[in-house]
Amino acid sequence: MSPRGVATPDVRERLFAAAERVVERDGPGALTSRSVTTEAGCAKGLLHAHFAGFDEFVAELCLDRFARTAAKAQHLSELAGQATVAQNLVAVALALFDSGGPAISGLAMTRPAAALRVREALEGGAPGFTAIQEAITGYLQVERGLGRVAEAVDPSTVALAVVGTAHHLLMTGWPGTPDPRPAMTRLVAALVDV
Repeated sequence: MSPRGVATPDVRERLFAAAERVVERDGPGALTSRSVTTEAGCAKGLLHAHFAGFDEFVAELCLDRFARTAAKAQHLSELAGQATVAQNLVAVALALFDSGGPAISGLAMTRPAAALRVREALEGGAPGFTAIQEAITGYLQVERGLGRVAEAVDPSTVALAVVGTAHHLLMTGWPGTPDPRPAMTRLVAALVDV
């Protein structure tokens, strides 16, 4: 436990990682500001010192994880010609499901204030599914130029299918539902292994 008055390094990430562990271990219903700070091993008021409330915390967690995946997707074009096209796409798509992604996304959608904050941020240009879709489209265009994707494959349609499926699986996943990763892997293979 951090003593009072001592700065806690990387507070946001520490709290976000703690929230992911709570959700993975105990499910989204167990996520509270107290469970997060207890898991993070920090003072109970730390979360509220850095966020306007728990809804803002949940929204910022979702937005941060979307931004991380979007950043990973931005680097897809650098992988052109390496590994397989399906492996490269699956790595980005599955990043959305890492660290309790479905449960955290579902949690944000059940909290109207958090859902509104996420929507407003995405409408304002925060990186999310649109940035991921654009990166996948660009990557597939490069791979098609290298001859590793068939001319019959439409990059923007494949990108929409991958992102749309990931969104669906994130919004319908909760503890006890099947792991979405195998379905996503099969979808990507079906779309690009033409």
